[in-house]
Amino acid sequence: MSYLVSGLYVVAFALFILGLSGLTGPKTAVRGNWIAAAGMGVAVVATLIKVGGTASINWVLIVAGLALGTVLGVVPARRTRMTAMPQLVALFNGVGGGTVALIAWSEFIETDGFSHLGADQSPPAVLVSGSLFAAVIGSVSFWGSLVAFLKLQELLGKGLERGLVSSARAFQLANVALVLVVLAACGYVGVGSGDGGGSSAWWIVLVLVASGLIGLFVVLPIGGADMPVVISLLNALTGLSAAAAGLALDNTAMIVAGMIVGASGAILTNLMAVAMNRSIPAIVFGSFGAASAAGGGGGPQGVVKATSASDAAIRMAYAGQVVVVPGYGLAVAQAQHAVKDMAALLEAKGVEVKYAIHPVAGRMPGHMNVLLAEADVEYDAMKEMDDINDEFSRTDVTLVIGANDVTNPSARTDSSSPIYGMPILNVDQSRSVIVLKRSMSSGYAGIENPLFFADRTSMLFGDAKKSVNAVIEELKAL
Repeated sequence: MSYLVSGLYVVAFALFILGLSGLTGPKTAVRGNWIAAAGMGVAVVATLIKVGGTASINWVLIVAGLALGTVLGVVPARRTRMTAMPQLVALFNGVGGGTVALIAWSEFIETDGFSHLGADQSPPAVLVSGSLFAAVIGSVSFWGSLVAFLKLQELLGKGLERGLVSSARAFQLANVALVLVVLAACGYVGVGSGDGGGSSAWWIVLVLVASGLIGLFVVLPIGGADMPVVISLLNALTGLSAAAAGLALDNTAMIVAGMIVGASGAILTNLMAVAMNRSIPAIVFGSFGAASAAGGGGGPQGVVKATSASDAAIRMAYAGQVVVVPGYGLAVAQAQHAVKDMAALLEAKGVEVKYAIHPVAGRMPGHMNVLLAEADVEYDAMKEMDDINDEFSRTDVTLVIGANDVTNPSARTDSSSPIYGMPILNVDQSRSVIVLKRSMSSGYAGIENPLFFADRTSMLFGDAKKSVNAVIEELKAL
């Protein structure tokens, strides 16, 4: 039986890795997800076979849990719009972390703080340390992800969020005290395990509560500009906590799957931080929003020139190359299909159309790529920042749709700006720039964008989808 279980685990791990490799491009992403899901199914079956011989297994609860989890996972995933996908990712990631924390807690309750080992017997270090690590990191990930969800869903309110961001220093001081509490409680649990008193089961509650507060206090003051990196970091933490729980429970599937998630999440987090020219500690312990809330960014910097759909259509129709820069405004308006239709009309007139993708555009890594792929935009037309930046000086018209901070020239020119040093898309070097926005409100960073006041920039105000559709009608009339 053990050989069968081991064989199934090997198959599951191979499917995990194969599925992950399929996520490298939109064309293979769906297939990759199905392959990874099949791997998880195999891992679940292997685990059930492994524990099937245990008399204490309650199969009714297991089946009920699988059914409930399937419903809670499938229904939101099918009904959630692509614009809200970052929120769903944050929530699902948090559920994973919370599950790991509950597993660690239940392990302490079931063993009564490892007192079943007897006073003359010490629990294995890997069991204690793995359970404690899983409890701490899982709780941090759950509550941090919950805050990320609330921020992305804009349920906190702008006023409250500005107040939280401006209180970053107070949260940091509170976290220092909480870290000391967690370390002390973990130390007591580790030393007191196996003493027969069972008090460790109550101390683990303190660990979970204090760790949860750390998760809340770390993410609450982080500004929206850093949210893509925060989501990726929390995802990596969830993976590591699952791997630690796997070590404590001697569950190979949890160890391997957790390490895959943790390693991939850590790599992605680092890549995102590099793309923003910020260190991970700077993101966790300070945010763009904190600087802007303190008064950074200044006020209006010039006169805005408004334009019309007709003028925008004429300029793009007679251009040699048009570059579309998608941002969260495109996602909110669900304008990706309209943009694809507009590009088709331009290409029929001999205009070359490309899409410039910033690594942190939108609200999660790859958000813009997914939205454009959903509209059947050719993957070859989507250009990463490093590939497209040199082309802006040769671009006749750049169409910016809701992208704010990732096109802000202050990142290059203003050392006092909170986004100074962040690599941006050099759209200001284009011969002409048309920005689609609802209003002159600032982006996540909460600062003005000098691009909007530049001589070669025109603003087309309104809902992005309606504005693009208006441009489409004008293009058809030309």
